[in-house]
Amino acid sequence: MEEILSKKKGKKIILLGNEAIVRGALEAGVQFVSTYPGTPASEIGNTFYNLKSQISKSKNSFYFEYSVNEKVALETAMGASFSGLKTLVAMKHFGLNVCQDALLPFVYAGSLGPTVIVVADDPSCHSSAQSEQNSRIISYLAHIPTLEPADPQECKDFTKLAFEISKKFKIPVLVRITTRVAHQRAPVVLGELRSLKPFQGKFKKDPRKFITMPPRVLEMKEELWKKIEKIKELSEKNKINIVEGRKLRVGNRSLGIIVSGVSYLYVMEAQKELGISLPALKLGFFYPLPEEKIKKFLKKLRKVLVIEELEPLLEEAITRMAKEVNPNLKIYGQDLLSPIGELNPDKVLSALVKFTDRKLNFRQPVFKIQLPKRFPQPCPGCPYWLAFAAIKKGIEESGLKKEEVVFGGDIGCYMLAGSPIIDLQDYLFCMGSSIGIAHGVKKALRSDSKRKLIALIGDSTFFHAGIPALINAVFNQSNPLIIIMDNQITAMTGQQPNPGQTVKIEEVVSACGVKNLKVISPLDQKAMIKTIKEFLKKKEVSVIISRYPCKFIR
Repeated sequence: MEEILSKKKGKKIILLGNEAIVRGALEAGVQFVSTYPGTPASEIGNTFYNLKSQISKSKNSFYFEYSVNEKVALETAMGASFSGLKTLVAMKHFGLNVCQDALLPFVYAGSLGPTVIVVADDPSCHSSAQSEQNSRIISYLAHIPTLEPADPQECKDFTKLAFEISKKFKIPVLVRITTRVAHQRAPVVLGELRSLKPFQGKFKKDPRKFITMPPRVLEMKEELWKKIEKIKELSEKNKINIVEGRKLRVGNRSLGIIVSGVSYLYVMEAQKELGISLPALKLGFFYPLPEEKIKKFLKKLRKVLVIEELEPLLEEAITRMAKEVNPNLKIYGQDLLSPIGELNPDKVLSALVKFTDRKLNFRQPVFKIQLPKRFPQPCPGCPYWLAFAAIKKGIEESGLKKEEVVFGGDIGCYMLAGSPIIDLQDYLFCMGSSIGIAHGVKKALRSDSKRKLIALIGDSTFFHAGIPALINAVFNQSNPLIIIMDNQITAMTGQQPNPGQTVKIEEVVSACGVKNLKVISPLDQKAMIKTIKEFLKKKEVSVIISRYPCKFIR
């Protein structure tokens, strides 16, 4: 951790992609950082948090906070930016959804202090249960300049570049990474790290800058379009869009590759395996695309392979450009690669073999290892085991069959209730939805008095998105049993602090109008079971706060 603060310019250190983003921000002189923990972006906040604690005695430091959710994190960053500070905000892909209400008008208004937004996508859903989201689509929706690094070195360099672009054009800039970039570890050459200086923001009132109301908002959009046109000129000239490799002909066909992000590394590895070196245009700028550079690359080709993960956004743009400069160009992409799941060297190798009409002899494995099936489950000693046991026993002693109870899941360690080992989860969607959906189901089944609703939600998730849903259920006279799994930390993403350490959940729940409320330790099985049986009979919303600390709290 100390090496990230090294002032030795030119020194090489091993960093994760996420850690390299932190180093890039520090080299850029970042002053304000906000985030909500979410894998694969969690290490960005963790690293800033740990660095902040190391240099907390010095007034010459950056400000850092774990915000209550991503929308608040972005709004907090906007306030710092409007006050002139260099600002970074980080989140996972679903977090970018949460903050879109603030993101779009922010891009319209523009930034005063340079602002970088880092978003980490998770192709193949390694740590994301809800969906395989491609955040590049939001680049077009919000018209936000977007950079895509491929490795830790680029993570550092592109973050610095993003701050420079933001400063020059007074617009927030998005740095989009994926799991394989965030968690890739590689040598990074350090740049200059200036001494941290004390900062003091200044907010200057300006209705034309900060109030997005008609007709001014339409003027803002026109100003945004002009910025994007100028940034496109920068994109054409910038060295993060590079062409490398040599021409390769198969018959009379000149071949080429266009690629972005981590897929570039797969292309290089696959070409090495095949013993070829096709001209490859690597795009570091995803939005706005360097269209003239792309058109120049396409002009002399007969076939081009577009390699990108998830939806074919580059392929669609390149198809449009090709009609103008090379109508006979054959474009390959999703016909050789799938829009589902992340890419890897083997998938890219297979596509290149078909694209170049080459043969490759794959060695068959001598034997196959039959691995036993294992399902994810809570850690040994986790207090959730006792909470789940109490729920099952409470239902049984209430004379209910498990089929007569609908179990709502939410995002956190307790989502493992959906494992066949536990089997206490009938739906799982997004932060806070366990309560909102439970209310909707309960209203839909109002004539079925036997059906009961139990919604599980964690302490951090409750503060993130559960409070509005709870208020809605109380206001609209529903009666699900809500069990808040309070392990007093944001455990799933690495034990980050959350508001529950200073704000009492029971006081919030009570203020929301809940009359049936108890705080119980899951170690007290008798009390848990008794209260579950009692609250399942209630005609109003009931809340049990199952409170016991995560075993990894130090």
